[in-house]
Amino acid sequence: MQTPFPMDRVEKKEYEYEQILKRIDENKGLIKTKEIQEMGIDVRRVQAFVEEGRLTRVKNGYYTAKSLPFSEEDLVVCMFPDGILTMESGAYYYGYLKKRPANWSVAISKNTSKSRFKLDYPIVHPFYTEEEVLKIGVCEAKLENGSMLVYSKERLICDILKYQEKMEPKDFKEAVFSYIQDEDKDVAKLMEYARERKVLKKVQMMIGVWL
Repeated sequence: MQTPFPMDRVEKKEYEYEQILKRIDENKGLIKTKEIQEMGIDVRRVQAFVEEGRLTRVKNGYYTAKSLPFSEEDLVVCMFPDGILTMESGAYYYGYLKKRPANWSVAISKNTSKSRFKLDYPIVHPFYTEEEVLKIGVCEAKLENGSMLVYSKERLICDILKYQEKMEPKDFKEAVFSYIQDEDKDVAKLMEYARERKVLKKVQMMIGVWL
């Protein structure tokens, strides 16, 4: 890594550490090995920082500053920028579920590496999706320390109906009835997505009578 002025080995090490901390702060708590390499810092230096207790390895390829607190939400945002909140996670975001789900439900391209979800923490449940339907009805979710993609209310409810058996019955009922009571719902959009997601009959049967 090039430095702004000549430094000895100790000074350069501290400078590189400060640059890593700066990037971690910009990323809301995490940095990838790939980012460190792109900064021109040898990965062996990172290992030295870990051994010294100055950095913590979150999982393979991800590090954080030991003294820097980060939330479960921060981890999901940083590790899955291409993911889309769906099912229980989407329902919780819209206030359709009162209790925060234990798992994060994330729609992701079926072509993504399955190893990304081999995590002890946070617990992320992937919904592998065809590329042509993955981006239908996507919005931006404003979270506490950043943003992530989420399905629109109407696309979300269609998926909840489509994958009903993957949800706890209590959560399913709470989410559906919360949507029905939502004064900001878009029935025309709901029917449009219902046709695309092939759940039109289910929407008409389970929701239509309440609209």
